[in-house]
Amino acid sequence: MKRCSAATYEAAAQFRKTGNTEHLPAIVLGIIERFVEPDLRAKLKDADDDLRIIEDLGIDSLTMMEIVILVEDVLQMSINNEELRHLRTVGDVKTFIECKVRGLPLPKPTKFLPIEQIASVMPIQPPFLFLSEASVSAHGANAKYKISGQEFFLQGHFKDNPVLPASIMLEALGQLGVLFLLEAQIGEAGKTVDPKMIFFTSCEGVRCHRVCRPGDVLTLSIKPKRLKLPLATFEGQIRVGQEKAAIAEEITLTFAFAEETAQPAAVAAPVEAVGKPIDANGGEATAVNA
Repeated sequence: MKRCSAATYEAAAQFRKTGNTEHLPAIVLGIIERFVEPDLRAKLKDADDDLRIIEDLGIDSLTMMEIVILVEDVLQMSINNEELRHLRTVGDVKTFIECKVRGLPLPKPTKFLPIEQIASVMPIQPPFLFLSEASVSAHGANAKYKISGQEFFLQGHFKDNPVLPASIMLEALGQLGVLFLLEAQIGEAGKTVDPKMIFFTSCEGVRCHRVCRPGDVLTLSIKPKRLKLPLATFEGQIRVGQEKAAIAEEITLTFAFAEETAQPAAVAAPVEAVGKPIDANGGEATAVNA
């Protein structure tokens, strides 16, 4: 740990002495920082858990192996290479290490969804879809949306002074909640969330802190607070860079399950039937209104 910061070294020493897992985030971030280019280290210090290891920090697979070897040495543990395949964000790494140290089941990997995949699963569609990329994990979801200035509602909000309506920011957070319900695999055995049966119910503690204009990139995040059929309640926030734009203490959606459609099993034709004719017998998308 010669090139790690004094704070990282101290956290590692305290963990070795006490076994207190509260030191793990400082250790993991400090070790990652050691391998990040100097001009990107400020981004690592200021970022949330959704910071991407490859795309945002420039860490390739070989460097990731160096990080893992040092983590193994510091924490005196063994990590299987196969377990590393789905670690895409800083949050993934921190959660993974904590689960390994505590002997807990490893979480499901984070899903990363480009706009094409988002549009394919969401009941809300352009031009009223305000998620351009997203990631979904068992603990929440994150997304981005750039205000292009071409949005239809900006023509009248306001005259000669385009400003993103606060209701649209709340709508975007609601849409991210919908995406979480559809992609986080919260369904019971044999059931999935029905995309046609997700509706906006209520919101509490909404506050706007910043005016958002064309050119701004919104970073959205939601975390589930309560998930119990038929209600799902989330807390959410929107940032522009490091500036807080809006928060919602509670956004509640109602949802329902749908039975999974069983895939028909392939039936092999009898040998004597090969080459002969075989007789084979055999809703509307709903948007979240913020």
